[in-house]
Order: sequence, then C-alpha cells, then structure tokens
Amino acid sequence: MANDHIDLTVEPGEVHALLGENGAGKSTLMNQLYGLLQPDEGEILVDGEARTFRSPRDAIAAGIGMVHQHFMLVPVFTVAENIALGSERTRLGFLDRRRARREVLEVSERYGLPCDPDALVENLPVGAQQRVEIVKALTRDVDLLILDEPTAVLTPQETEELLTVMRGLCAAGKSIVFITHKLKEVKAIADRITVIRRGQTVGTATPDTPEDELAALMVGRAVSLEVAKEPAEPGREVLSITGLVVDDDRGVRAVDGVDLTVRAGEVLGIAGVQGNGQTELVEAVMGLRPVRTGSIQVDNEDLTAMSTKQILRSGVGYVPEDRSLDGVVKEFTVAENLVLDQYDREPYGNALRLDSAAVGTKARELVDEFDIRASSTGTAVGTLSGGNQQKVVVAREMSRPLRLFIASQPTRGVDVGSIEFIHGRIVRERDVGTAVLVVSSELDEVVGLADRIAVMYRGKVLAIVPPDTPRDKLGLLMAGITGDAPAAPVFEAGDSPASADEGTE
Repeated sequence: MANDHIDLTVEPGEVHALLGENGAGKSTLMNQLYGLLQPDEGEILVDGEARTFRSPRDAIAAGIGMVHQHFMLVPVFTVAENIALGSERTRLGFLDRRRARREVLEVSERYGLPCDPDALVENLPVGAQQRVEIVKALTRDVDLLILDEPTAVLTPQETEELLTVMRGLCAAGKSIVFITHKLKEVKAIADRITVIRRGQTVGTATPDTPEDELAALMVGRAVSLEVAKEPAEPGREVLSITGLVVDDDRGVRAVDGVDLTVRAGEVLGIAGVQGNGQTELVEAVMGLRPVRTGSIQVDNEDLTAMSTKQILRSGVGYVPEDRSLDGVVKEFTVAENLVLDQYDREPYGNALRLDSAAVGTKARELVDEFDIRASSTGTAVGTLSGGNQQKVVVAREMSRPLRLFIASQPTRGVDVGSIEFIHGRIVRERDVGTAVLVVSSELDEVVGLADRIAVMYRGKVLAIVPPDTPRDKLGLLMAGITGDAPAAPVFEAGDSPASADEGTE
C-alpha cells in the first residue's frame, strides 16, 4: 500500500511542502492528483467540488499542473514545440509555431522565467529544462503547481533561482505543492509542511520546526545530520593524476593541467560550482572521456588507455552523477542492476549464461543491507523512487573489493535517513583502506566527508585545504578568488591542519 488514508489540504497562494523519505508515497499521492494514477478510496476536492481525474488532461482542465522529478520533455524538440505538445494550436492545418513562441515569451516575461523558445531542449542545462517544464504548466493556466523533487538535480545557484520563482508564483496567486526531502529548502520556502512516512501522514509542521525534529518525523527515529568519523589514517598513494587535460563535449578545455593524489584510507573531496571541470575529470578517470594529455594511475597501473569495463574490473567503484543516464538500466530489474558490472563473472554467470538463482540471492542480501525499498528484487528499477535507484547504484559499487571508490553527487535526490546511511558507508569504505574521491555540489557534504578538499575553478585546482577551512574562504575559492594574501595552505595526506600557522589566509 503506497498511500494509506492520507489527508492533505492546500490553501490558495501557499507553498505546501510534502516531506518524506524515499519511497514514502509522496510522488504516488501527487500522481493521483495529476490523473496518472487513480485512488482506490477517498476523494479529491477542488474548490470544494469532488473531482475524478482519469488522465493528466482532466487534471490540467481543473487547474492542476505537475513538474516531474524526471522531466517529461522531448530532447530533439525546441522549447516552443515541447510546450505546445499535447495542446497544439493549428493554423490552416499546420502547427501554429508563431503562437507557440508567443505564448512561451509571454509566460516567461510574466513570471520571470527566461526561456528561449527556439532552443533545442537537449542543448539546455538542467536548470533551464526545469524552467521549460514550469512554463509548460503555466501556459495551461494552472492554479495549483506540483513540483516533484524539483531541486534534486540542481546546483545551489539554480536552487536559489527556483525558490525565487516559487515566491513569485505564490505572489501571483498560484498554489504550490513542493515535494522534497531537503530540510533547509523546506524551512526557506514552505508556509506549511505535511510529513508522510511509509504511506501515512504522521504530522504537520511549520517552517520554524527544528531540522532534527523534521528529520525524526520523516524517518521515525533520531537522525544525525553530521558525518560521524574518526581522523583518517592515510596509507599508500592509490590514485595519481598528473598534468591532466580534458575537453568537454564542445571541444572546449574543461580540465586544464590538474594534478591530484588520493591515498588509501582517506577521502579527497572536490568542491566547486558545478560546471568547473569536475564532471569531465571524473569521466576521464573512468575511461568515459578521452584524455588529451596527462596520466591517470591507480597503484602505479596506467588507466589512461583502459576501457571503462577494464577500469571497473581493476578494483574501481563508480557512482555517476546522473543515475538515470549512467547508473541504472531502468527496464532491468533491481536484481539485474545490482550485478551490471559482474554479470559475466562467477558466481553470477559467464559468457554464455546468467545464474538467476545466484543473482537473486545476492540481490536480496543487498536490498536488506542497503534498505532498498522495492516490492521485490524482480521489480523494474525504473519504478523505484529516485533515492532508491541511487541506493541500488551505491549497493552495487560497494558490494565488491575496491582499491578506489569514486562517488559523484553520491546523495543527490536522497532523503536524510539514506544520506546518513550512505555517508556512513563511504566512511566505512575509507576505514578499510580504500582511497575515496567524492565530488559534490553540496558544500556541507564535501566538508563533512573529506579529509582534504580540492577546490576546482575553470578546470584548475586552485587549492587543497583542510575541511575546517572557514566557509567564506571556501566560497571565495569556489568563485576563483584567492586574494592578495598567501593562498590557503596545502596539506598532503597525513599532515595535521593544526601544524599550519594560525590565521593563515
């Protein structure tokens, strides 16, 4: 049972946050409100009138729009074509493109949502694609807008822009249901908060409720919002990157002469505003992007010319930043996804056959160990919540012996309880002697996990600093500002931050 006698009231002009852990039933509830699913019991009232929604068309006609966690856009269509899709206006039997463009521009200007109607969606960054989804809903003249995990794939800057847009929409008289599990965002934007746990409403709260109380309501127990770890005991140098130069998809230099080392038993965190070469750096290490110059070695073994499969088989674990694109095969089952990088090796199979019994046994173990919420291991992974898909990826990569573990945005789209669990597993991996490289756009996550922090800006590593570096200094480095004073001290693995002069800028 995904939803169990849930009551929810949304008032005009308010942001109503729907808070809950992954798999709690938040998206299922909203999919019923949007006509994608039909309830077995209960009723939906719009302006006091009972309504039945057999499809999204019915919901849109009632003034309800929805922006899904995974965008419903056609990549090869323009912005105007995507927004016209489903409610096409024709002129002399042809799509009225001028009218579609005009509607995009009018709505964009009215609500402060800049969109280029002629841009191809596949060429837009994630934040811009989300604006397109919101504009698409607003062109239908909706009064209630449902935003399903809207910040899961956004940078901090894009998130702040979205919160500003939400405030503007409410000022214009729209109501918003904000589905999330990010406590800081809830406290920043919500007027009221409803908490759902395992399909039931467990309480309502106001934005001034302390974060630890909200977390406990979500998960059903006390949750530590800080990473618990002992000081690192670094060993041998495992990952060595020297003079690395990598281009992005446009042929523009994205990584510009990077030197980095990660030692056994330490976490190196990479901080920086997204788009400063972090993605290309990790993809180069994993053999997913060609290296122009430089070398990448793991335990003195050159990975530069290896395939991704060879790199994985050499003892490297990898959690990609986009799980839906690079982390899972949505049509495959949970069990199949948990052996994607070992399916042709004993005991799971060989070149000729897959041992379904062995795969199933291992999958059940990992589902229990990593608390993956699925009806069975035979469930298609694409039907799981985004956070549970992430746990499938993490479970797969941590289920084998590793020399190097690379996690790019490891807790993106994951609730506080699962964040606590994943952080704990990363620290445990470090403590058994694995070298760990973490890339995250969440500065709190980098500071909490890292034993050293490398700050990237425009493809270069500006500094390597300890995790107790003041946030304002980290922020300046992330903006490319090193100041006239000496650069932040550089610490090699094993050095104590306390050994540096007090007050070094």
